[in-house]
Amino acid sequence: MTDFFNLNMQFTEEEKLIQQATAAFVKNSVMPEIQQAYEKAEFRREWITQMADLGLFGMSLKPEDYGQGASNVAYGLVCQELERGDSGIRSSASVQSSLVMWPIAQYGSIEQKEQWLPLLAKGDCLGCFGLTEPDSGSDPSSMKTFAKQSSGQWVLNGSKMWITHGDIADLALVWANTEGGIRGFLVPCKTKGVVQKEMKNKLSMRASHTGELYFDDVKLPFEAMLPGTSKGISAALSCLTQARYGIAWGVVGAMIYCYEQALDYLSERHQFGEPLSKYQLIQYELVDILNEITKTQCLNYQLAKLKDNNLLDYSMVSMAKMNACREALKIARKVRNLLGANGIMAEYGIMRHMNNLESVFTYEGTDNIHHLIVGQAITGYQSFKQ
Repeated sequence: MTDFFNLNMQFTEEEKLIQQATAAFVKNSVMPEIQQAYEKAEFRREWITQMADLGLFGMSLKPEDYGQGASNVAYGLVCQELERGDSGIRSSASVQSSLVMWPIAQYGSIEQKEQWLPLLAKGDCLGCFGLTEPDSGSDPSSMKTFAKQSSGQWVLNGSKMWITHGDIADLALVWANTEGGIRGFLVPCKTKGVVQKEMKNKLSMRASHTGELYFDDVKLPFEAMLPGTSKGISAALSCLTQARYGIAWGVVGAMIYCYEQALDYLSERHQFGEPLSKYQLIQYELVDILNEITKTQCLNYQLAKLKDNNLLDYSMVSMAKMNACREALKIARKVRNLLGANGIMAEYGIMRHMNNLESVFTYEGTDNIHHLIVGQAITGYQSFKQ
C-alpha cells in the first residue's frame, strides 16, 4: 500500500528485478544484524562485498566505466531499498558509487579509470570522499587543505572530517587547493603521511563509519590529480549533486519503513476495545504520512526521468533532497509518537531511523543551503554572500 499511485507500472522489468534483489539483500542480510550493529557502532564489511556481488556499485555508469548501464530509476530504487534497512547502508553505496566511482569516470584519465574502477565496483577497494574540513562545511571553497607541485610530484597537507568510510577506506578522493585552484586527487590511504582516525561517540549513523583524514607532507605522483577537475569547486559540487540524488530516493525507504511499522502496530494494538487504527485521529495521521510518501515518490520519479534524459539541473536535485529529508524526518518523529513508549524501543527501529535522518537532513548540503540554491534558481539572485 506504500505505492499508492502505482508508480511501479512505470518501471521496466529490469528496474523491478534490481529493486527486488536489493530488497532481498536488506531483508536477509541487513535486518537481522542492523540493531546490534547500530548499538555497537559497528559496520559490517561483508555488506560491501554483498552489495558488490549484486552489482550495486557504479551501476548507472556506462559498461566501459565498469558500470551496469542501469537507469537512474533503478539506482534510485536501490537507494530506497537500502535506506529502508538503514541510512548508513545507503550511505556506503552512495559514497562508493556517486562520490568516488562517478567522479573517477567523469573526471579521471583512462589510466585512473582502469586502475581504480574495477576494484571499486567489486568492493575490493573501499573509497571515501574528502571535501569537508573542520572549518569548512557549507563553504567548501574556503578549504585549507593544499597541494603544491614539487620535483614532478604533488605534496599534500591538510585535514578532512565527517568523512563516511574515512577511517576504513582504501582510497580517498581528496579535494585540495592548488596554485591553479581546487582540484581532486586520488590518494591511496596507505600512502606515507596519511592518518585515518575514527570519529566516535556518534548518536546517529552508528552502523556507518565516519572518520577524519590527516595529510602530512603526503607525496603523490603527478598523475594522482584527476585531470578533469580543472573546473575547480564546480567539479566537487557536481559530485554532491550525484549523492544528493541518491539521498532524495533513499530517505523514502526510511519513510516506508516507519509507515509500515506504524500501520502494523496500530492495527494490532487495541485500546478501549478497538484497534487503534480504527480511530479518526490515527487514520488522519496515517493518511498524512502516506500522502507525503506518495508526493515524494512522484517527485523522485520525475527527477530520475529528467536525469536519464540529461535534462536535470542541480537546483532540482536540491529541491528533491530538501523535500525528502524534511518529510522523512517529520514522518519518523510522528511514527515515534504514534507507537507511544514502544517508539523508543530498538526492536521497532523507529528511533534508529529518526536519529539517522537527523544526519541525512544535514549532510550533502543542509536544508538551509538547499533553500538558498532553489531560491537563486527561481529569483536569479544569489543570497549566499551579502
